[in-house]
Amino acid sequence: MFSELNKVSIIMPVLNEAEGIEQTLQSLQAFRGEGHELIVVDGGSEDDTLALAEPLADQLIGASAGRASQMNAGAKLACGDILLFLHADTTLPENAMALMCEGLQQTRKCWGRFDVKLSGQQLLLRVVEWLINLRSRLTGIATGDQAIFIRRACFLVIDGFPEIPLMEDISISRHLKFYSDPLCLKSKVITSSRRWEQKGIVRTILLMWRLRLAYYLGTDPAALARQYR
Repeated sequence: MFSELNKVSIIMPVLNEAEGIEQTLQSLQAFRGEGHELIVVDGGSEDDTLALAEPLADQLIGASAGRASQMNAGAKLACGDILLFLHADTTLPENAMALMCEGLQQTRKCWGRFDVKLSGQQLLLRVVEWLINLRSRLTGIATGDQAIFIRRACFLVIDGFPEIPLMEDISISRHLKFYSDPLCLKSKVITSSRRWEQKGIVRTILLMWRLRLAYYLGTDPAALARQYR
């Protein structure tokens, strides 16, 4: 499990992301040039996502809709030493690959995540991102917006993401904590604040707190997914 780490497979689940997918994938081309791999997994897009993504990815495949099933499908085809699961509205720092490879190698941890920065300018968003990063450090739980990365060997041991319709990031974090605490990189990924701004920042905070509490108390993730949507 602690072999030398040189290659990263970036796995991106997408669904109707035509509006921004080209810009996101363009930002990853330098990593492809360094020898890393980019796998895009479509969950049944009905817009131009596939046409825009195909020339900018090493592999473009389809899978049943749902981030967990899409990410697992991509991981099965990946050949990297590290699997990086990246949302389509998230941008990596320029030195992301080196930070992951060197950090996991030096600490001998199995997995990790980045700090997150929300793209919007509202002051309350600075509070939100600070709380997300602090909570993650205190609990050892990561969210998908933080670009979770996992040693491929460890991912295979835990049999991937549990294929549930919501909270797959929380669930896999719990499993991974049995093997190591996460490597918490201070370098930040930038993720879209569109969801927060459209639904209302305070309203979204309260919704996520309520959903996470319900999940910890044993509520069916399918029921939580219906509430979230």
